[in-house]
Amino acid sequence: MNRSKVARLFGIAVLATGTAVALAVPATAAPASSAPSVDPQVLSAMQRDLHLTADQAMARITMEQHASATEQTLRTQLGSAFGGAYIEGTSLIVGVTDAAQAAKVTAAGATPKVVHNSEAQLNAAKSALDAAKAPANVAGWYVDTTTNSVVVETTSAPTAATNAFLAKAQGVTVRTVHGTKARPLYNVRGGDAWYGSNFRCSVGFSARSSSGAKYMLTAGHCTAGGGTAYGYNQVTMGSMSGSVFGSTGDFGRVSVTSSSWTLTGLVNHYGGSDVHVTGSSEAATGSSVCRSGSTTGWHCGTIQAKNQTVTYSGGPTVTGLTRTNACAEPGDSGGSWVTGSQAQGFTSGGSGNCSSGGTTFFQPVNEALSYWGLSLVTG
Repeated sequence: MNRSKVARLFGIAVLATGTAVALAVPATAAPASSAPSVDPQVLSAMQRDLHLTADQAMARITMEQHASATEQTLRTQLGSAFGGAYIEGTSLIVGVTDAAQAAKVTAAGATPKVVHNSEAQLNAAKSALDAAKAPANVAGWYVDTTTNSVVVETTSAPTAATNAFLAKAQGVTVRTVHGTKARPLYNVRGGDAWYGSNFRCSVGFSARSSSGAKYMLTAGHCTAGGGTAYGYNQVTMGSMSGSVFGSTGDFGRVSVTSSSWTLTGLVNHYGGSDVHVTGSSEAATGSSVCRSGSTTGWHCGTIQAKNQTVTYSGGPTVTGLTRTNACAEPGDSGGSWVTGSQAQGFTSGGSGNCSSGGTTFFQPVNEALSYWGLSLVTG
């Protein structure tokens, strides 16, 4: 089937694929009375990752907020003599290029440090690098306040081209350190959009093979034509490497070969916290079920029947689908269906819309996992 021509839901049932053209698509702690309000999840993460107790984490947050306010005040007071600031232990260290200005720092409760370069000079030198073309072995550069210098990260020993690049940062201390080329990091998340050359569908679930190969599962009619798959941000994910669309069902596979993408066991709740998928236990008929899709977001309904055969308008007859009274629209195809934290399947098609309601069918996820010998990624 020509996926780009599937533009709306009509007849008994049609696919829910969408088209791309349809998208407009400081030094001492502040008094206890000024203790900040902190999200419990933030506090918990700080305890876990910074190895702190709850009291230590709260004390650190309070100190850091006070340090931030002090830094802003001293930046104004010191003017061109301000040489940057950073926290060291429980102290705010403030650089000054004029020793006569150190008393202002001490009076503010911070620790002065006489430095050679002002913050403005360091930022100007970095801006000069920003405007230049970086050699292939340069991974990045930044102003390092703690050493009062501009740091350039290189992946190999400096070359003549590297030295010419470094020379652009005139009048300040420049240091080179070994670095690694960074890459963008994006999550494969259920319900988010993904694109082919001329259409949009939605992500179902992440899965892995026994050898560790990474995949994104979605509707088979979305991957039927093959080609390159792009994520919600148009960054390449990999290739459409499998499609079943007909008497066996409607499930597709994308090989996630780009290192920019990380598999997750998450589903986009569209307006709430992401849903963490913990398994794929099949829900009973009559159970509530919710789905996520890139056109209409998050909608819920109930499971009305299983193993339904559907004759799609302009398409094949598809067996093994689950019938629901949740709504869906073009572009929601392939999106995730969950009951609680259990993955159920991916949107196949339906009739109606999310204004007047309708019937929507989903392809059970376990059948797709079994067909390709994959394991669901949970979160």
